Amino acid sequence: MKNKNKLWLYPLIVMGFVLILTNSCKKKDDNNNNTTPINNNEIIFNPNLTYGTETDIDGNVYKTITIGTQTWMAENLKVTKYNDDTSIPLVTDNTAWTKLTTPGYCWSNNDEATYKNTYGALYNWHAVNTGKLCPTGWHVPADSEWTTLTTYLGGDTIAGGKLKEIGITHWRSPNTGATNSSGFTALPGGYRYNYDGSFGGMGGTGGFWSATESGSDAWNRHLNYDNANVSRSDNSKTNALPVRCLKDN
Repeated sequence: MKNKNKLWLYPLIVMGFVLILTNSCKKKDDNNNNTTPINNNEIIFNPNLTYGTETDIDGNVYKTITIGTQTWMAENLKVTKYNDDTSIPLVTDNTAWTKLTTPGYCWSNNDEATYKNTYGALYNWHAVNTGKLCPTGWHVPADSEWTTLTTYLGGDTIAGGKLKEIGITHWRSPNTGATNSSGFTALPGGYRYNYDGSFGGMGGTGGFWSATESGSDAWNRHLNYDNANVSRSDNSKTNALPVRCLKDN
């Protein structure tokens, strides 16, 4: 009788192991589906190209790269002061962000320690429009200057791949077409929404402001993890995006 009772335990034990294994696999799959690369590993620049450097008013040092007739910063701007040494307002509250009609900046997820060094800051277009974000001798590129860049790299349908940092250290897989042959080293710094002040896009989207208005909005360029395109769109001026600076001619 004792042996018979023990036999009933075996199916229960096996079932328990199956349930544990199934839940473990499901959790792992869910994590893989939702995981966004946000690590602070070193940026992967193109080792076959020669970079220069530029320093902002905060003392941050950026790599720079010449692409055709233009010289660009090869890193996202992370400055907290204008080039006249006045502070840019840091806005962390979501509701306050949605109501901004004046300049403001933030760090993704309001987490400077995690995001600053790699991804830089996020700025609304009102900060861009001051004309004082970039170091003296540099500026936020106009819409037409972005077009000059993408045209030089073969057009919008392939230029994104030539601009994006290679691999999936920072970009989400598969980071389609990424070669960084230009040296621009675009990163997926995400954005902040104007309608509720929340954050999104980290690891999947790299967007950059232009200095050009589009009616009540402003033009930007963005790249995505799943294609090699550079897309042009207009966004609310209250949205927050990364900024790349272009050297004055």
